[in-house]
Amino acid sequence: MGAVAPKRLQNVYLVAENPAALHAFYSQALGLQLKFQDGERWFQYGVGGGNVSLACREEAAPATAGAVLVFEVDDFDGAEQRIAAAGGAGLGLRDMGSHGAVLSLRDPEGHVVQLFRRAPAQAA
Repeated sequence: MGAVAPKRLQNVYLVAENPAALHAFYSQALGLQLKFQDGERWFQYGVGGGNVSLACREEAAPATAGAVLVFEVDDFDGAEQRIAAAGGAGLGLRDMGSHGAVLSLRDPEGHVVQLFRRAPAQAA
């Protein structure tokens, strides 16, 4: 069974020591428009149909530094097996309730990458 390609690049986020201070830079110096904020832990901007975010270390776990690519997928079926077979490692699943879930992994060089699956739509 082959890998199912991600639907889109959902987000790229920087792991920051002080996301609030970086928010001032990215919003003022670069003119990024704030789309979502979670206190001083997470700042998300809409850029060209995707998202660019700033995250504190705790919010970014298991990443500790650098940038993290987040790819949106329909499901996680077989993902951990494909990741391991290709030389990567699964780092765990984080359920975010009504927002969705994130499967974190490390590529063969140790970079953290995440797969994001939206929560199913709730019936009205």
